[in-house]
Amino acid sequence: MTREEKATVIQDLTAQLADNATIYLADISGLDAGTTSDLRRACFKADIKLSVVKNTLLAKAMEASEKEFGELPEVLRGNTSLMFSEVGNGPAKLIKAFRKKSDKPLLKGAFVEEAVYIGDENLDTLVSIKSKEEMIGEIIGLLQSPAKNVISGLKSGGGKLAGILKTLSER
Repeated sequence: MTREEKATVIQDLTAQLADNATIYLADISGLDAGTTSDLRRACFKADIKLSVVKNTLLAKAMEASEKEFGELPEVLRGNTSLMFSEVGNGPAKLIKAFRKKSDKPLLKGAFVEEAVYIGDENLDTLVSIKSKEEMIGEIIGLLQSPAKNVISGLKSGGGKLAGILKTLSER
């Protein structure tokens, strides 16, 4: 790879890092061709972009990026695959589901909305992160709940009051 090609790859990686708020680093070494193909298909279906990168080029792209990746460049050893997603917990759910069939991929680290997670032990934490849509749904549900309670209380209370008045008027 020539110097110009490396510079182009670094620029492309820097642009991808800047454009994505959810970045996962995984180790998929040791997977055979069929399993790797299955992983790529699963990523495509889940709208996750998967690419294998050279550690040195990714480290330089992280340095050039305006984001603060913390300790993430330190985990760039061995084979590294990048996963980009719009959903914060998407790649973590995919990794966890894929591990039911295989012991890989291993999570090296993740950058999710300014937060850095290092190590495979954080996979369950990342799976439990709620997406933006899930959070909005929960907030709307919480906001609607008191209004529904007031309306149902008024409806039932009005029925009770009308029933009491009707009973009294009949007497």
